[in-house]
Amino acid sequence: MWVISGLKSINWQATSNRRAHHTDRFSSQELILRRGQSFNFSLSLNRSLGTGESLGFVVSTGPQPSESARTKAVFPLSNRTSRGGWSAELVSNKDNILTISISSPVNAPVGWYTLSTQISSQGKDFILKLGMFILLFNPWLQEDGVFMSNHVEREEYVLEDAGIIYVGSTNRIGMVGWNFGQFEEGILNICLSILDHSLNFRRDPATDVARRNDPKYVGRVLSAMVNGNDDNGVLSGNWSGNYTGGRDPRNWNGSVEILKEWKKSGFRPVRFGQCWVFAGTLNTVLRSFGIPSRVVTNFNSAHDTDRNLSVDVYYDPYGRPMDKGSDSVWNFHVWNEAWFVRTDLGPLYNGWQVLDATPQERSQGVFQCGPASVAAVREGDVNLDFDMPFVFAEVNADRITWIYDVYNSTQKQNASDAHSIGRYISTKAVGSNSRMDITEKYKHPEGSSQERQVFEKALGKLKPHASFGATSARHLAEDEREPSISGKFKVTGILEVGKEVNMALILKNLTRDMKTVTVNMTAWTIVYNGTLVHEVWKDSVTISLDPNEEIQHPVKITYAQYEKYLKADNMIRTTAVCQVSEEAEVLVERDIILDNPSLTLEVLDQAQVQKPVNVQMLFSNPLDEPVKDCVLMVEGSGLLLGSLRIDVPTLRPKERSRVRFEILPTRSGTKQLLADFSCNKFPAIKAMLSIDVAE
Repeated sequence: MWVISGLKSINWQATSNRRAHHTDRFSSQELILRRGQSFNFSLSLNRSLGTGESLGFVVSTGPQPSESARTKAVFPLSNRTSRGGWSAELVSNKDNILTISISSPVNAPVGWYTLSTQISSQGKDFILKLGMFILLFNPWLQEDGVFMSNHVEREEYVLEDAGIIYVGSTNRIGMVGWNFGQFEEGILNICLSILDHSLNFRRDPATDVARRNDPKYVGRVLSAMVNGNDDNGVLSGNWSGNYTGGRDPRNWNGSVEILKEWKKSGFRPVRFGQCWVFAGTLNTVLRSFGIPSRVVTNFNSAHDTDRNLSVDVYYDPYGRPMDKGSDSVWNFHVWNEAWFVRTDLGPLYNGWQVLDATPQERSQGVFQCGPASVAAVREGDVNLDFDMPFVFAEVNADRITWIYDVYNSTQKQNASDAHSIGRYISTKAVGSNSRMDITEKYKHPEGSSQERQVFEKALGKLKPHASFGATSARHLAEDEREPSISGKFKVTGILEVGKEVNMALILKNLTRDMKTVTVNMTAWTIVYNGTLVHEVWKDSVTISLDPNEEIQHPVKITYAQYEKYLKADNMIRTTAVCQVSEEAEVLVERDIILDNPSLTLEVLDQAQVQKPVNVQMLFSNPLDEPVKDCVLMVEGSGLLLGSLRIDVPTLRPKERSRVRFEILPTRSGTKQLLADFSCNKFPAIKAMLSIDVAE
């Protein structure tokens, strides 16, 4: 048979193709290409093609390829390129070696492809499979919907494999390093297999594969698949404060371990994730596919469950926060933005799109969220696809505080705040580790007339679905009586785990009359999304205030009181309900974050590719008691393969620990080393170090 005897060998020219397609950073050796761009390969034949013999090609993707769905194409070898579809051009034919250039359409579905050659000889067709390749989105190509013109932004949002995620609270913004690791061995294949585990693929594989040409479709499917709620997706969420049977979400250093564990377990959700873990993992998948993406943190993020653009928060008369109602305000929430055009909405809405893989609310029956255009959020266009009311509320909702009396089942509105939600929206800056504030991309300046107009516009569009009486807090607040006192919590000491917490409640009499104030105070340890863990302190006092007098009442919470109940979030919520007789209560609240002791990493040699480097970790136990069960987890793309786990011996009180370990850099440039140190007293202490690796 001609085919078998005729074809001697094939050279995929992988090195030059991968360089031309910007896929040379992927560790795996497959042929990885970007759509809309040509690639070359050569075929060695035993003899030249005779007259009446011709060569053609077949490409196909997915389990049910078809030409009508554009998941299969059959095309001849010709002497010139054609525009639009798949085509093959003969570049040269010398000594029976054919060099061929194949071009793919700019809107081809992404994923694994099979390439075959079709040889016609004496009226018969023979098909021979040549091999497989992976096709990705192409942000370097203007015609691709994910095209990003700015070179440095494209480097950051597609090719950067380490990053920073902002966490904490408005008065204490912190950061954790994250290893995206999209180029690590096996990661791209796992990311592609995520699509083949989706509900859509299982229901209708042919349609699902055909729709993988569209970044908004792929992004929406991934937002559903990175959580394991409906579909055996990648991560299982847990905000209870109890992480038995899995890993405390704060212990992860990056996505690579999570994705590998998901595959190794037979695609069962990895336990456990919280918002930045979902976002870090989704970012890895988006960048691996060639969709420019970044991780974004919103401080004081509203979780509005009933689409009325307000979140209701409840306290009892003793100042205890109550788990009542389904709305909540998260100290911070992390999601992703992906960059692509919105052909469904029009050019005004192109650019950054919110995708959120954290399972908060169902959308079309599934825990998925987005893409929601950031430009549409800013203009209050909550009627547009996808999940706009939810995303708009996250950054714009009014916060209404209620005091609920259990004994007679009455509730009264205590305060309304139109400005506290959606603060310091942050992402890592391009090319550096500094924080970039992007709040103005999501909303007009707080308190400006445009911001108010946009809010009213959004509320008007949602009115049919809004619950009765949902006039915004912006109106409600106007007819309330002015309180006669004001209060706030002030931190008066250092905030460190293991130390006493010292604060003061500052009360001020705003009138010219004597006032007697009854104060009920509590403090609870919490998870960052507001989940209450345990009450750790309470106090009640009666205070007399002279006209216009201001006093400070000290608040002391000892380590012994909070130690057992503090979670890895290191957060304590303090509240005070201050009552002057016959008047509405004044509610004072403050969340504080305690600092962990520091973990230091230092490189002991000059880092060079393929040369072992020693790194040292330093940690001092600040407590008057031993710390045990100490584990150091280290990872960093391009610095070591996989992750390193080191068991650290028990540390006596005040003892200093020094641990040395070795890494082996595989790529040059600035690389990020991440460490997580955990023990029985400190569940997650983080450190990161930038290392310059020479060639």
